[in-house]
Order: sequence, then structure tokens, then C-alpha cells
Amino acid sequence: MELDRDEMTKVVNRLKRAQGQLAAVVRMLDEGRDCEDVVTQLSAVSRALDRAGFAIIASGMRQCLTEPAAGAAVADGGEGEQPRLDVAKLEKLFLSLA
Repeated sequence: MELDRDEMTKVVNRLKRAQGQLAAVVRMLDEGRDCEDVVTQLSAVSRALDRAGFAIIASGMRQCLTEPAAGAAVADGGEGEQPRLDVAKLEKLFLSLA
């Protein structure tokens, strides 16, 4: 299964921001910054990575659950597509469990 490109663009942007945050953490350590500041920034990186992971999971789940199998028939005997799930809602649900 290939993930939706539009949705993954958002994930890639989030990961790039996290990459910048992580570089800032390394720089802070090199500069001998205060432990509390470093941990706070590291926590932000961790949250960004978690959110990216949950977004990927939510997108994959939506695709698996809503895309009918090739040649699948609906209950009335015809071909059709089932309603799409809201990715933002799925992501929020995953985050509430984390």
C-alpha cells in the first residue's frame, strides 16, 4: 500500500521541523546550555516525531479501511466506495491514547 502523497507532504514538513529542532538540541549541548532548556527542546522534538508517526498510522489505517478491495461488491450487489474516514479525527484519537 502506498501512502497518500498529499498527506505525506504534511508529515515530511513536520519531520523537517523536528530535524531542525534536533539540530538545535545538539547545538545547545555543544554550547553547554542549561539542562532544563535542553530537555524542554528535546521533549518538543519527541512530540513532533510522535505526531508524525501517528499521522502516518492514521493515513495508512484510513486507506486500509476505506479503499474497497479490487472488484469488491457492496451489500446491494453493485460496486461502490465506502465513506472515507477523517484522518485528523483518527490522529486525534491516537494522540489521546499516547
